[in-house]
Amino acid sequence: MPAARESLLDAAHTALGRRPWSTVRMVDVAAAAGVSRQTLYNEFGSKDGLARALVRREADAYLAGVERALVSRSEPRERLAAAAEWTVSAARGSALVRAMLTGCWAERLPSPTLSAVPSSSAVPAQRRADGPLPSPGDFVGLVRDRAVASLAVPGASKSEASELARACELVVRLGVSCVLAPAGEGGTAGMVRDALTTVRSVS
Repeated sequence: MPAARESLLDAAHTALGRRPWSTVRMVDVAAAAGVSRQTLYNEFGSKDGLARALVRREADAYLAGVERALVSRSEPRERLAAAAEWTVSAARGSALVRAMLTGCWAERLPSPTLSAVPSSSAVPAQRRADGPLPSPGDFVGLVRDRAVASLAVPGASKSEASELARACELVVRLGVSCVLAPAGEGGTAGMVRDALTTVRSVS
């Protein structure tokens, strides 16, 4: 991603941490990033375009963290537990990630439409941001599919593959539930381990 675009997204993220999105001004974001307002508009087209790009970057960062978590341990059950823990941690650290995972957009956040919007941007990254943004249900599928790809065993039967997919989706949904209602004793990882004790495809 070009340095100017990244700096602008960083500036927008910082501004959002300090005040509601509705009061964030494009001129202030440009000044904080050390670029002209015209550069900001060239990159994002509008404040809504900036919001969509910011949400897209947070979504990408969350999914990249899921992939790191899925390779951070050796045991399949522990890898899924790590992915669920990352989900809770990412949502705790980013109001945008929490909103994307739960569909609960606080008034102080931008709330860009999830469906695609017309884009005439010459910036490939912005054209992607202007495409459809993931809904909470989309995130369940995206994370489940990454987990399945990470844990799939070559030569597994169709029933084993189906059981693995169900187990992975269960873990994703447990992680999201712990975002909304934090896990008690044993934490998110303990809840995942307990839920997977009877799943043969995850051992």
